[in-house]
Amino acid sequence: MNSQIIDTIKQFDTIIIHRHVRPDPDAYGSQLGLKYLLQHNYPTKRILAAGEHDFTLDFLDFPDAVKDADFEGALVIVTDTANTERVDDQRYLQGTKVIKIDHHPNDDAYGDVVWVDISASSASELVYELFTYGQQNEGWALPNKAARLLYAGIVGDTGRFLFPSATQKTFEIAGELIKYDFDRTALYNGMYEMDRSLLHLQGYIYQNFKMDESGAAYVKITLEILKEFGVTATETSLLVSSLGNVKGMKAWVIFIEEETEIRVRLRSKGPVINELAKEFGGGGHPMASGATAYSWEEADRVIDRLIEICSS
Repeated sequence: MNSQIIDTIKQFDTIIIHRHVRPDPDAYGSQLGLKYLLQHNYPTKRILAAGEHDFTLDFLDFPDAVKDADFEGALVIVTDTANTERVDDQRYLQGTKVIKIDHHPNDDAYGDVVWVDISASSASELVYELFTYGQQNEGWALPNKAARLLYAGIVGDTGRFLFPSATQKTFEIAGELIKYDFDRTALYNGMYEMDRSLLHLQGYIYQNFKMDESGAAYVKITLEILKEFGVTATETSLLVSSLGNVKGMKAWVIFIEEETEIRVRLRSKGPVINELAKEFGGGGHPMASGATAYSWEEADRVIDRLIEICSS
C-alpha cells in the first residue's frame, strides 16, 4: 500500500491534503506533518493543506488558503477522516484522484486508494510508517517540523500514551520522533495548558456530572453555562477526558450545546461505544467517539442507550 501511495504522489504536481472538521492534534498532525514531509522530499511539487483553522490549535500550525483553481488536476489526500461527511472542505471531490489514510473503522470506504489500519494509534502513526517506507525505498528524510507534528498527533490520540491504542509500535515510533529537534515541553504546554475560565468549567463538570449504578455517566453543558464561564464549544474539547479518573465509571458522555445542535462526546474505559455513536449520526473509535443530537430529548436517549450498554 505504501508503494502505491508513493507511486501515486509521484504522478501529480499539485497535492492538496484534507482532514476532518473540528480538528484535533492528530488531524493537524497527520495532515500538516504529511504536508511538510512531502514538501521536503518533493520540493518542486505544490503541497497545500485545506480546511478551516481552529484557533485552539494555533500552537501547532495553520492550514493554507486553497483556491478552487488549485484542485484542477490535483491529487487529494484525506487523513484521519472516517467518512465523507466529516471531510473539512468538500471541494476535495474536485481533485483528480483521492487517497484515504485513516485509522478509524472503514465504514465509508471512499477514495481511489484506501489505506486504513485500525490497529494504528493515530493517523500520524500511519504517516510515520509511510515515511519509513519512503526512507528505505526513496531516500526520504523527515524534517523537524514534520516530526513535531506527527509526535503531537500520536500524543493527542493516545491520551499521552494512556489509551490501549498505544501499542509497542506506537512507543517505538515516539522514541524515534523525539530524536528530532523540537521543544517537547513547549508542545505539551500548547496541548494541555488551559485558561482559567476552562479550568473553572472543568470544576463545574466535576461537581455536576451524574453517574448511574451501571457505571454510565453524563454531564450537560448548555449555552447558558458556556456563556457563564466564558468558554466556547470548541474549547471544551480539552475537557472530554476529565471524567476518566472517576472510580467505578465505565463510560461517559459530555453534551455541549451549540446554536443549532448538541455535540455528543463519548468516551469509555471498557464498553464499546462507537456503535452507539453511529445510532446518532456519528462514529469513531470503540473507546472514543462523537455524534450529534438535535434536542435535549434526543440527548436523553443517548444517555439511556449508554446505560444499557454499561449494564450489559
